[in-house]
Amino acid sequence: MSLDMKTGGFNKKSLTLMILIALCLWCSRFETCQAREGKYWTQSEAGPATSALVKKENGYGGNDGRRLSKFMGDMWNGEAQATQQYGKPSSFNVLDYGAKGDGHTDDTKAFEAAWTAACKVARSKILVPAGSVFFVGPLDGTILAPVSSKIWGSGLLQWIEFKELNGFTIQGKGTIDGRGSVWWNDLPSYGSEWESEVGNQLDGKMPSTKPTALRFYGSTGVTVTGITIQNSPQTHLKFDSCTGVQVSDFTTSSPGNSPNTDGIHLQNSQNVLIYSSDLACGDDCISIQTGCSNVFIHNVNCGPGHGISIGGLGKDNTKACVSNVTVRDVSMHNTLTGVRIKTWQGGSGSVQGITFSNVQVSGVGTPIMIDQFYCDGSKCKNDSSAVALTGINYLGIKGTYTEKPIHFACSDSMPCVGVSLSTIELTASEEDSPPLCWNAYGTVKTTTLPPVDCLRTGKSRYPTEC
Repeated sequence: MSLDMKTGGFNKKSLTLMILIALCLWCSRFETCQAREGKYWTQSEAGPATSALVKKENGYGGNDGRRLSKFMGDMWNGEAQATQQYGKPSSFNVLDYGAKGDGHTDDTKAFEAAWTAACKVARSKILVPAGSVFFVGPLDGTILAPVSSKIWGSGLLQWIEFKELNGFTIQGKGTIDGRGSVWWNDLPSYGSEWESEVGNQLDGKMPSTKPTALRFYGSTGVTVTGITIQNSPQTHLKFDSCTGVQVSDFTTSSPGNSPNTDGIHLQNSQNVLIYSSDLACGDDCISIQTGCSNVFIHNVNCGPGHGISIGGLGKDNTKACVSNVTVRDVSMHNTLTGVRIKTWQGGSGSVQGITFSNVQVSGVGTPIMIDQFYCDGSKCKNDSSAVALTGINYLGIKGTYTEKPIHFACSDSMPCVGVSLSTIELTASEEDSPPLCWNAYGTVKTTTLPPVDCLRTGKSRYPTEC
């Protein structure tokens, strides 16, 4: 893997950053990293055992003219969750491997050497000492998740996590492999030599809590570009409580039947740009949850998966707010749905200012869907309250469907209003099916295929405050 973690244009007064598993993506170019497999780090229930406080400064440099990263760090050691068989963690200080930390010398080789040494010792920690400035270039290798149930303990919500970053970039052509098949199946079959090796490492059933492969929390100005995350046990890439996010040239690759493996998951995040990415997974290619606003998605290929979804929102009678989302110039193939809004009964809040434009679909179950009776279990109670949907625009949705072209199932007590359709051309791959509209109000601005005559007229509502 070649991952370039670089700083943005921040001065010496930039905010202190907390990075959980600060060096977890820097693998030696000489060997494969099997992260947390008794070799590199352990994690507590709240997060990893090793992290760093990092201050950021301007500048790139290095004698060879390469683009380099600049780091200042203080070490923070959290409590490790591990069985006694691993013993106390060993520490590897980058200064002991030749790093200068003077702000001028290229310390890449020293970081590589420290990482290589840490890779050979169970529960090891790489120390980036306080008061130094390090120039570090891209380090090569591969990150593999462990498949031993003993190492994961009772389970973790995240495998790799970064917290409270400011102006942080992950860039490269490497792959993070979650090896999720051991989580998706109780008794996986192993055919290839690689699968046989994985099978030999299994020592019991994996915990019920499945980790997200890579998560950012409480961060500003985060960029992820070029990398691939494949076969995550659960969500591949998650942003929670972040602002100023940019994702490009990003790839996820997991089977269409892998459960709950969202490609990109957004929650409580604002000013998000996602583009030029290929997302194949077993759940939503992009999932937009409550607290998200000003999200712009374009030039994304989705499939297999469940399409691009807003929600589900309002679960357990919660308030949910999503606004100003634009999805355009995307293609979807062999997905469960195309562009979808899903809310639970009993919620409150609003979804408003949503535009889906120039969406090409091929073999998609239901290309256009609003489902305000969403339920992922067998028992969901009827409830009169609902998340309000206002100003939902569909333009240029074209292609083929396998089940139903349009499905608008809006709340009995809180109808969808301000729905608009323009240049809709959807043809059945097999049998034709008419559009469904239930308590949905809006306008059909152009001729559509198939004809949509089920939208109601005459009802409007001011945008709901959230």
